[in-house]
Amino acid sequence: MIEYRAGEDRFVTRDEGRTTWHSFSFGAHYDPGNIGIGRLVAHNDEQLPPGTGYDDHPHADLEIVTWVLSGALRHTSTVGSGVIGPGQVQRLSAGSGIVHAEVADGGEETRFVQAWVRPDEPGLEPDYRNATVPTSAGWTTVAGDGGVVPLAAAGTTLQVAHLDAGQRADLPDAGRLHVFVAGGSVMLGERLLEPADAARLVDEPGRAITAESDAQVLVWSFRG
Repeated sequence: MIEYRAGEDRFVTRDEGRTTWHSFSFGAHYDPGNIGIGRLVAHNDEQLPPGTGYDDHPHADLEIVTWVLSGALRHTSTVGSGVIGPGQVQRLSAGSGIVHAEVADGGEETRFVQAWVRPDEPGLEPDYRNATVPTSAGWTTVAGDGGVVPLAAAGTTLQVAHLDAGQRADLPDAGRLHVFVAGGSVMLGERLLEPADAARLVDEPGRAITAESDAQVLVWSFRG
């Protein structure tokens, strides 16, 4: 089964200058038929004008993965701090509880994708990591099994592909996938996916995407 989701149909939250597009139910936005896939319970596309963001707030029992598409994001927390930009990943393991803040850094708008993943078990030791990701023309494993940063969620992996127009890439071999087009456009099956469009695949082995234009694609895969 392939379920296509148009970017324009996502839930939207606008507050204090921020704009957030939610792929799944989030906060006041609730749809019982759209609460996540695999261990992925939030997939937020954030747009922050300079100097805006989120003041200190708590989290627990989540693996929070952030991938910046443009601009820069300053993160401060009780377990680690840093500034990340395009080509860098940040993973915050909230575990038994953390407090953190996120603010657009510098003089330009910041856009980032942030995903929340359920860990294997509650109450883990909190941890923070960020890293530069050496991307290539095909898939790069960013987080999870074999990734640049680990996740406390077995069988859960984030991969990113930078594709030139006309380039084809096989999707990961996993029972469930969440495909998100961060930029450009790709063909999946008989459907053209444009910026911010997504697809959810269940038991669809052997599928591939083909870039119709230069594209950046994020894929979460779930095994087991």
